[in-house]
Amino acid sequence: MDMGFWGWVYFLTQEYGTVFLNGAGIALFLAVMGTLLGTLIGSCGCVLAAIPSLPEDKRIKRLALHAVRWLVAAYVWLLRGTPMMVQAMVIYYGASALFQWDLNPISAGLFVVSINTGAYMVETMRGGIQSVDPGQMEGAKAIGMGYFQAMRLIILPQAFRNIIPQIGNFLISNIKDTSVLSIITVNELFYSGREAAGNYFRYFEAFFIVCAIYLILTSIMTLLLNRFERVLTR
Repeated sequence: MDMGFWGWVYFLTQEYGTVFLNGAGIALFLAVMGTLLGTLIGSCGCVLAAIPSLPEDKRIKRLALHAVRWLVAAYVWLLRGTPMMVQAMVIYYGASALFQWDLNPISAGLFVVSINTGAYMVETMRGGIQSVDPGQMEGAKAIGMGYFQAMRLIILPQAFRNIIPQIGNFLISNIKDTSVLSIITVNELFYSGREAAGNYFRYFEAFFIVCAIYLILTSIMTLLLNRFERVLTR
């Protein structure tokens, strides 16, 4: 059956439209939730690693802070130094092989996106905190605030405002990077495209549709993020 390029695009859109939309919804869910959870993970890791070690602190506290900083550094080193696809394979199949856990692919995919984003967010948040005037922390301590209280009420809100563009970049990247989760059978957009392409052996047409949907998703999210950023800077 030779319908030409646009004919096949129309046919596959009609035949697999629901499948493509479902895959796009899963990709968007994983990207948004993974970015939010990753931002939370990265923020917590950065705040813990930045706890100051004072000369008057007890030895056990200094050792504990050193261990926390080492663990955060190791986490960042490991997750930033390995591909997300490999992380997905290790976590999904490793959980089954080592602990006999039958993970849901979407849950495993969300976990992978979250910890991967969190590793990058540690460094991003560190830059955001450093961009805040040090006098802000000194002023907070002067009025009796502790480290965590000052971070929560004064430093982090300003740091988040400074790194909103970078968080947006992570979100856009995660929308596209969810495609690697097809390796663990997450039924996201790329996986849906493979299903449609394999049934009729029309790979060009099927992935043309997938490409168009990814472009629409990232374009919409970019516009929303730009609007959000303008609201914050008023």
